[in-house]
Amino acid sequence: MPSILFFAIAFTAAAQNWQPVTGWQDTKFTGHGKSRVENGVITLDPGAPMTGVTRPGPFPKTNYEIRFEATRVKGGDFFASLTFPVGESHCTLVTGGWGGDIVGLSSIDGWDASDNETRTYFTFETARWYAFRLQVTNTHIKAWIDDKQIINAPIAGREISLRRGEMNLSAPLGFASYNTAGSIRKVEYRPLDRP
Repeated sequence: MPSILFFAIAFTAAAQNWQPVTGWQDTKFTGHGKSRVENGVITLDPGAPMTGVTRPGPFPKTNYEIRFEATRVKGGDFFASLTFPVGESHCTLVTGGWGGDIVGLSSIDGWDASDNETRTYFTFETARWYAFRLQVTNTHIKAWIDDKQIINAPIAGREISLRRGEMNLSAPLGFASYNTAGSIRKVEYRPLDRP
């Protein structure tokens, strides 16, 4: 019979293992462009306005991390915005919205990424791959681009929601682009040890 210490160490190690996220399906946005998954790369062609993929089925609601790599292929707006669960709601990490350089969370207390405290500016070079990582706990949503932390938002007691419109079609987990072509690869997640 394994000792309690061995069990605790094994559980911690298991919680650190990244697991691939698969099973993506076309998101039926009005005017959507073509999306496809080939050789582990998700490609989103420009839509009028949005194109996306969604992964249906269960996914953690808190205490998890998700990471991926993405590139803007062409266009000037968001190219790999990620919608993800936060407790009983959902939120979107906007990657280069509102003209191409705004990053933030939509929405917090009813305010979009362009208008809340998570708004930051980031210049995305076309055809360059960026590494994104997102962490969701009961108290915070944090995000990094290429290991630089760009978001550290306290969420306890706040309203977390999706932007009005069709972004709800991306729930529970999905990527979207807006009038822009983007590619996403190496999508993985892991549970976090509970605090």
